[in-house]
Amino acid sequence: MASTWISYNDLAWTEEWLASPSDYEKEAKACIDLINSAATEQPQTMLHLGSGAGGHDIYFKRHFTVTGVDLSQGMLNKARKLHPDIEYLEGDMRTLRLNRQFDVVAIPDSIDYMASLDDLRQVFQTSLVHLKRGGVFLVVAKTEETFQNNNFVYTGEKEDIHVTLFENNYINPAHPNTYEATFIYLIRQQGELAIHTENQVLGLFPRETWQKLFRDNNLTMQETNLHGVYDRYLLGDGEYPLTVFVGLKE
Repeated sequence: MASTWISYNDLAWTEEWLASPSDYEKEAKACIDLINSAATEQPQTMLHLGSGAGGHDIYFKRHFTVTGVDLSQGMLNKARKLHPDIEYLEGDMRTLRLNRQFDVVAIPDSIDYMASLDDLRQVFQTSLVHLKRGGVFLVVAKTEETFQNNNFVYTGEKEDIHVTLFENNYINPAHPNTYEATFIYLIRQQGELAIHTENQVLGLFPRETWQKLFRDNNLTMQETNLHGVYDRYLLGDGEYPLTVFVGLKE
């Protein structure tokens, strides 16, 4: 089932206003270095789960033959236009079965959409099914211990259209293992202002949960902190550390 989030469908076009290819470079290159460091042989193929509009793939495809999977048609349309040389498929990372295996399975930007532990377990199962023996599994996550409430602002203007996006992250104490991401879009076109809002409930788990999932799935695990990727968009004195978990399938 395709996603119904307006941010990734009706408003997917704003990606060009709010992000440039260079915005993905630091995170993508860090992921590539970690993959190559963990691999016992040079990996050739990558399954990119939650591939979005294809921003990371600008860098991934320089090193791997990439297959991208996403749940949102709006994002898939953007990615296919940007990368006609990459195979993009609509699919849910919890239930996807391609009957193929890859040297790498990577989830650099979308694991938060697994809002329950059961969802997360299903993603691990999907990843292992598609991963060759000796293959590398990489996921970029936020951990409960390091995450905090934050506000972000993104903005861009071209073609007489001005887009500003405010994002609020909030840990709701009434709903453990989750956080809320609320988006407010201000889109000005030909003197008219349109306002769009969306609230998403996303997963947020402690390090112990991640460590147990890797152990339970017989994956070796390395853990690396990644700082500063989104700091320039932060309002105020917040922090937005990311944790990269890398495992090797035995």
